[in-house]
Amino acid sequence: MNPILLIPARMASTRLPGKPLADIGGVPMIVRVWARAVAAGLGPVVVAAAEPSIVAAVEKAGGRAVLTDPEVASGSDRIWEALKLADPAGAHDVVVNLQGDLPALDPDQLKIVVACLAQSGADIATLAAPIDNQADEHNPAVVKAVVAWDADERQGRALYFTRTRAPAGDGVLYHHVGLYAYRREALESFVALPPSALEQREKLEQLRALEAGMSIAVARVDAPPLSVDTQADLEKARMLLS
Repeated sequence: MNPILLIPARMASTRLPGKPLADIGGVPMIVRVWARAVAAGLGPVVVAAAEPSIVAAVEKAGGRAVLTDPEVASGSDRIWEALKLADPAGAHDVVVNLQGDLPALDPDQLKIVVACLAQSGADIATLAAPIDNQADEHNPAVVKAVVAWDADERQGRALYFTRTRAPAGDGVLYHHVGLYAYRREALESFVALPPSALEQREKLEQLRALEAGMSIAVARVDAPPLSVDTQADLEKARMLLS
């Protein structure tokens, strides 16, 4: 497998406008995410930027970024556009999609998602972490992964993703960690699909893949990385990393 890591980033965040360039200890957030991805040592890392200001920040830090159409429909569409710009010859057969708002990401989690793809034979791989508090169980912003786990509960097959509490009954619930590894041909097929009914209802893009019959493998990790979605999240990141 020959991965390339792509990081979609845009300034027009609804809850935290301009967050890719938010300062965390003197470093723009997108640069911190890029550095975490580089540290994984899996392959080249490219930021898929919607604005020239993001490209400039990444290039100033010594990284690579490509400018994508700011009007593309989703992060997956943005990474597909960036992939065609960054690797037009198709040298990379695995595409890792990590969000640009994970400044404290453990690089090992990128290695885990790529290994999961390789071991499972699935079209797509992603991660999930146990939920350890009731507030997150009922928080619609915390997406739950419903997984048919293998016997050791370290890897399994995604059955569904939802914003509600699921599955019912006693037992561990799992927080979906939005890191993806795609086989290149699976990503190409995915972005060609129209938005699906469940995707639109739950506002979860990965349901499009499941509705289309694509397979999503899931690897278990101990905890999700800090995702910066609000000003409060940004302050947590500054305390953690500054």
